[in-house]
Amino acid sequence: MSSKPRYNPLMRIDSESNAWIEALRLARWPAVIIAILVAGWLIIHSALRIGSETALEVVDRTAEAVKGLGAGFTSMTITETFTAAIPTLGTEGMLLELAQLEATETFERRDEKRAFYDLVPLGTTVSEIRVPVTYRYHLRLDDQWKLSVRDGVCRVQAPSIQPTLPPAIHTDGMEKRIEGSWLRFDEHDVMDDLEQSLSLRLSARAKSPRRIDLVREICRTRVTDFVRSWLLAEAQWGQGQIVAVEVVFADEDTGNLEMADTPNG
Repeated sequence: MSSKPRYNPLMRIDSESNAWIEALRLARWPAVIIAILVAGWLIIHSALRIGSETALEVVDRTAEAVKGLGAGFTSMTITETFTAAIPTLGTEGMLLELAQLEATETFERRDEKRAFYDLVPLGTTVSEIRVPVTYRYHLRLDDQWKLSVRDGVCRVQAPSIQPTLPPAIHTDGMEKRIEGSWLRFDEHDVMDDLEQSLSLRLSARAKSPRRIDLVREICRTRVTDFVRSWLLAEAQWGQGQIVAVEVVFADEDTGNLEMADTPNG
C-alpha cells in the first residue's frame, strides 16, 4: 500500500524564493541599462546647464564691455568733465602751446619822391630787410571745447589755432639793403620806418590762413596727444574703452565730423 507524500510548507517557500531570485536575475540587466541611461542624462543635463551659465556669463561680460566703452563718459557728460579738469591740465595763462614755424621773411619798401609840383623826379629809395622769424601757435584751454564718445572713439572739436604774438624776430640774423638816388638823403629814414613796421607786418603774416595751414597737422597731433593723456589719467583709455581720438578745430569744416548731442548708446 503506497503512502501519499506529506505536504511540506518549507518546500513551497523554497520554490517561491527560487522564483524571485530568477526574476531578479532576469531583471538586473535592464535595471543596469536604465541606471546607466539615467546617470548619462544627469551628466549631460549638468553639462548643458553649466555650459549655459558659462555662455550667459560671456554674454554678460560682453555686454558690460560694450556698455563700458568710455565708461562714465557719454556725449552729454564728457565735455563737462573735460572742461572741469582744464584748470589742472592747463599751463600758465591757460594756453596750450602747439607748434612753431621757422621762416626767413623778406620785406621791401619803395619810396618815390618828386619836387616842383611833381615835375622833377628826385629818385626812388628801395629798402629791403631779410630776417629770421619764429612763429608760435597755441590754443586757449578756456575757449569752447566739444567732445563726444561713440564706438570707442572720442571726437574732439577744439578751439581755433591762434598765433602767439608778436612773433620772435631774430635780429642777429637780420640783413638790410638800401638802394637810393644821389638826389635823396633820407635813405636811412626809410629803412628805419620799415624796420619799425616789422612787428605789425609779421603779426599779420602769422595770422594768415596759409601759415596756420602749414602747422595745422602738427597742432592736430599735439591736441590728440593732450586729450589722450587726459583720458589715460581718467582711466578711460585702452581696450574695451576709448581707443582713438579724432580732432577738428573750430575754424575747420566740421560737416564730416558728427558731434553727437545725445548720450552714447
